[in-house]
Amino acid sequence: MRSVLCFLLCTITIGCNTSNRVEVDLSNSLIIPKKYSINYSKNKLYIDGKDEEADWQKAHKTSFFIDIANNQKPLQKTFMKMLWDEENLYIYAKLYEKHIWGDITQRDAVIFKNNDFEIFLKPSQNHNYYGEIEINALGTVWDLLLDKPYRLGGKANTNWNIENLNSAVYISGTINDYSDEDDYWSCEISIPLKEILKINGNNFDNVKAGDMWRANFSRVQWEHDLIDGNYSRKKEEGKLKREYNWVWSRQGQINMHIPENWGFIYFNGEDEINKNFNLKIDVTTEQYGYALFEKIKYKELKYLNDLDVNSRVQFNSESLEKNNINAEFIKTKDGFFIKCKNQIDDFIYKINQNGIIKYEI
Repeated sequence: MRSVLCFLLCTITIGCNTSNRVEVDLSNSLIIPKKYSINYSKNKLYIDGKDEEADWQKAHKTSFFIDIANNQKPLQKTFMKMLWDEENLYIYAKLYEKHIWGDITQRDAVIFKNNDFEIFLKPSQNHNYYGEIEINALGTVWDLLLDKPYRLGGKANTNWNIENLNSAVYISGTINDYSDEDDYWSCEISIPLKEILKINGNNFDNVKAGDMWRANFSRVQWEHDLIDGNYSRKKEEGKLKREYNWVWSRQGQINMHIPENWGFIYFNGEDEINKNFNLKIDVTTEQYGYALFEKIKYKELKYLNDLDVNSRVQFNSESLEKNNINAEFIKTKDGFFIKCKNQIDDFIYKINQNGIIKYEI
């Protein structure tokens, strides 16, 4: 992850009024997502919660998960890896755990009230739809579809069930037995690609080598109490202690539902093994725009939303590592959009008030 220090001078023009100058510090706001290239599996995988097949052994592990919001080191280690073929996306996750427990057994219950592993998949940048899958150590699954992030007014469709979803959990140790210490639990999930593509309204095309999605992965972990020999979430002064959230690609705040901060996953060709792929866009410029979006939509620059239609705000970068980015806010009748332009590619990065990005030349 590159270290970025940037200060912006904002020139605010309202109609023909004189301009004001405002400084905005983005040094702690810019999130640079991680990347993962997914190997193509030429052989059938048996979904048993293990990664013993040769293709799994070749697939590279992610780095260990990190805290969702800061640099605090997780108490226990987690990693994952992925494979794909023409029909499915395969995900394997290993969660080291001294006390493996769970008590939710009903499909589509709120699984994160147990310790769980979570998957977030967004196959297109052209709209806000994305899918979420959660699984606990008992193998209970919750799959849901969101039309947009919650903070944009999104609603979850918990009736969305992924047809032919297949999953399994392996326990190295025991489950719901407080008398011993365990090693880990792992889960293996097979997700039909055509079901995820339907999120795009796409019922015809298949995933092909070179495609790229946005995705992130999370582990929810609760401290526990033992009551009459049974595990439960820990309470202090009658209130549940807050859960830990450990993730693959850092979100910058305790909120998984910020898709613009998710990582990039790339579908390798059949003969590409753990390819180090390059993005077609400049991720720093894109995330720079989203850092501005965050401040304009929710934080200290929110007042810009009250400007007159056609008002413009020019953001001139003072310092940005090896890249000079110019950005502009434009008020529209529907809301606003942010335009970003750098010196290293030909794209104009445009983000609207709903967080949808378009690349124009």
